Amino acid sequence: MGLEFIPIFKEWADEYDETVAGHDPEYADVFLGYEEMLKMITEKSGQTVLEFGSGTGNLTLALLNAGKDVYPVEPSVEMRALAQSKPELATVEFLAGDMENFPLPNRNIDTIAANFVFHHLNGIEKKRALKKYAALLPQGGKVIIGDTMFVSQLRFDAIITAAIAAGKQTLASDLQREYYPLLPDLENYFHEAGFAVKFWQINTFAWIAEAVKK
Repeated sequence: MGLEFIPIFKEWADEYDETVAGHDPEYADVFLGYEEMLKMITEKSGQTVLEFGSGTGNLTLALLNAGKDVYPVEPSVEMRALAQSKPELATVEFLAGDMENFPLPNRNIDTIAANFVFHHLNGIEKKRALKKYAALLPQGGKVIIGDTMFVSQLRFDAIITAAIAAGKQTLASDLQREYYPLLPDLENYFHEAGFAVKFWQINTFAWIAEAVKK
């Protein structure tokens, strides 16, 4: 499940924090407002958070600084090592796993969160994962996802065309390779899994979905 992208994580690990900080021109627009996304996801999260795709630990740290109990799950050995090399995260246990196969926390959770991760799942995997999350969460529990999403296929295609025209071939290839969701599809997936969902747009690419279990 999305593990075909592990080699990309390995290559990207050392530059990830620089990229999300806006220092890579190809991805600057994608990560515009990144800190705002971390803040918004943190504010919308409950007390006990299962975090998927914790990467270099940016959302993990934001959640911990807000007093949350966090169980970060990350498939990439390199990303886990980088996260744990940060002094403020040195004592945090970053669990090996992915969005479908993961160790269960030793306590009940009220939130599942992920930032720039969900696009690694294809449509079937997204639906399957959300149903699994629904089984783990109590009524009123949340799934909060920050990611690149698009309002329609027409808009998605236009963004790819614009990236190619601007010479951003790496970005264009990324958009064509991964499974970036359309909002109507993601809304349907959430509804099928028993969630009510709202969306907030952060920039041209990024949105936050807040889904509450009915």
